[in-house]
Amino acid sequence: MSEQQGVDVDLGSVDFNIVYDGGELVPGLITKGVPWDIEEVQPGVVEFERRNRFRGAVLDAGCGLADNAAYLAQRGHKVAAFDASSSAIRQAKERHQGIDIELFVADATKLTGYENRFDTVMDSALYHVLDADDRRLYLEALRRVTKEGAWLNMLVFADVPGGMPAPMSVPEDTLRASIADGGWEITSMEMGTFSGVESIMDVFLKQFGVVPNTDEKGVIHVPTWLIETKRV
Repeated sequence: MSEQQGVDVDLGSVDFNIVYDGGELVPGLITKGVPWDIEEVQPGVVEFERRNRFRGAVLDAGCGLADNAAYLAQRGHKVAAFDASSSAIRQAKERHQGIDIELFVADATKLTGYENRFDTVMDSALYHVLDADDRRLYLEALRRVTKEGAWLNMLVFADVPGGMPAPMSVPEDTLRASIADGGWEITSMEMGTFSGVESIMDVFLKQFGVVPNTDEKGVIHVPTWLIETKRV
């Protein structure tokens, strides 16, 4: 487990519309802009696709600006994608005009009206922004909207030295227990990365001792669990 200082922020209370409209996620620490908007698919999603971890109707949960959804749609998958932020969905529709994605605004803890519809879910950094109660409701909601035997692929910040601080990172034992309690069985869990924009995150990274790999494009890569699960 990481020994680094945690962030004093209630992620559940963050208005992500402010972030997508140019505001600050953590005032004074994460500057204006969307820290995870690398304007292309996340490497972890590419890895899941390489492993053939998408089948049937796919749901991108917490899609943000929908670059992951667009990548999957262009690979031939039938994709629906939602976010709690109406600003994110509006911008995603503008960014991906002409690509066949069903984009909608929804509360991840409810997902009313989409019951028994999806075969695969992609969670690219949604789970870890929820508190413990909402994580339970979210995983239960995913069970309701998926079919028997569905797959859930997850990218979750890892609580390891040099990684993201709490509450943004999740200890392995907490993660395993939560997923199991939510009605999902982990079939694979290994370390990967999640990418973000260094220029937006610079002050935050230094303040909390995050040590990412940074590439020549100014994109950071932080330790992240790549998790494969199935609905039980």
